[in-house]
Amino acid sequence: MRAMVMPEFGGPDLFEERDVERPSPGHGQVLVRVIVAGTNPIDAKFRANGSSMGFETPIILGCDVSGVIEEIGPGVTDLSPGDEVYYTPEIFGPGSNQAYAEYNVAAAEIVARKPASLTHEEAAAVPLAGGTAYEALVRRISLKVGETVLIHGGAGGVGSFAIQIARAAGARILATAGTDNQQTLEQLGADVAIDYTQGDFVQIALDETAGAGVDAVLDAVGGATVVNSIPAASTFARHATILGAQGDLTPLYVNNQTLYGVLLLRERARLDEMTRLFERGQIKPLVEETLDLSEVGKAHERLDSGHGRGKVVLRVAES
Repeated sequence: MRAMVMPEFGGPDLFEERDVERPSPGHGQVLVRVIVAGTNPIDAKFRANGSSMGFETPIILGCDVSGVIEEIGPGVTDLSPGDEVYYTPEIFGPGSNQAYAEYNVAAAEIVARKPASLTHEEAAAVPLAGGTAYEALVRRISLKVGETVLIHGGAGGVGSFAIQIARAAGARILATAGTDNQQTLEQLGADVAIDYTQGDFVQIALDETAGAGVDAVLDAVGGATVVNSIPAASTFARHATILGAQGDLTPLYVNNQTLYGVLLLRERARLDEMTRLFERGQIKPLVEETLDLSEVGKAHERLDSGHGRGKVVLRVAES
């Protein structure tokens, strides 16, 4: 089968197109013919320095799949060949990643049926980024109707889903992005679009809440974002970060605020829950560009820039 392989860790120019052996599904697994693969910042991190996380080359990266089940392994009874599915493969351990290829093997329990309202390009943009946003806002922060949430990195992969999920939950949304993405924030549904290069988001958050601070914060940027957001949040506010927190967190407990770390676990149920939102038209994936699988290096150049909008996906095969 065709696959884009990293022969060694390093830059995005190192990807090689190779013919590799097609995998076979084991017990409880399915073999999926990949139609479209998604790209994510974690892919770029693994590509650049995967050895520090225990990976060895040559390696096939990629952790978002939308495709069609080709074959089921023993013990699989709730999925069948021909089913259109989407999922995010495991990212650590044996057989992990490997979406940048014509076929992918995954545990049936993490594979969900693709929403009929989504194309394969849209579906491939969902599992990791959309699932992370849903996990953070719905399951961890438990965002409620009428609350105000501050979303950092609102135009990116996770942030673009987070704004729409927060809108569906009935929250008021403040979102940050750079100058070029202010219109994108508004189109996604942000009530207040904040240009972090021009304004003080803490003061804006306080002004927008009559000094009380926001009820919840989602950090999809990393670094000192959580620490810097503490004064923008109310007493008993909830924070969630997908990239970890740096700096002095003492003010967090002084203000009785809670911080959740979110590392997405693979799960079919979460995707099934999200399907209802897609079918109702409450969320639409923001796919900025679709490239051929052979152009994965170009997609990674965009990931390395750190200033993308929405998601870039890779067309692997025709549906």
